[in-house]
Amino acid sequence: MPTTVVRRTADLDDVEHLEIRALLDRAFAGDFADEDFAHALGGMHALVHDEGRLIGHGAVVRRQLRHGGRTLRAGYVEAVAVVPDRRRQGIATAVMDALEEIVRTDHDLGALSASEDGIGLYAARGWLLWEGPTSVLAPEGIRRTPEDDGSVFVLPGPLPLDRRGELTCDWRAGDVW
Repeated sequence: MPTTVVRRTADLDDVEHLEIRALLDRAFAGDFADEDFAHALGGMHALVHDEGRLIGHGAVVRRQLRHGGRTLRAGYVEAVAVVPDRRRQGIATAVMDALEEIVRTDHDLGALSASEDGIGLYAARGWLLWEGPTSVLAPEGIRRTPEDDGSVFVLPGPLPLDRRGELTCDWRAGDVW
């Protein structure tokens, strides 16, 4: 029977880092860059094991999002993945249950950028598609990210959101959303 544990990045050892990276490489068929992996570090990880084998992973990292003149503490979900031979068995649900608890407890809202494969999972769990324009606070200032419009989802928290308004994320290397 699968078990889920939540761990801080700082508490993961080298072997666990390698296991997570290997799972992500398998799950994303080699389309998971070093920058993508770096984005998943520095927060909390939900790890699902079955008989000692890592079969599911997801992370929440803190990011700052700007919306409606406010800076919001976002729990940004990264690197949600299940090994191919264990998909459609509730593993992603276990990962998201743990991550959403962290988001609801410690952040103003949740946010993520969904792949085509993930849209159904997130929408079914109550994550809402951001309908307005997306932007990034880049070194040169606020820059629109139209390529990310239609892929950003939020899990609302206690603060009101206008999902048709602009949502701006903080800068990072690689994919900003």
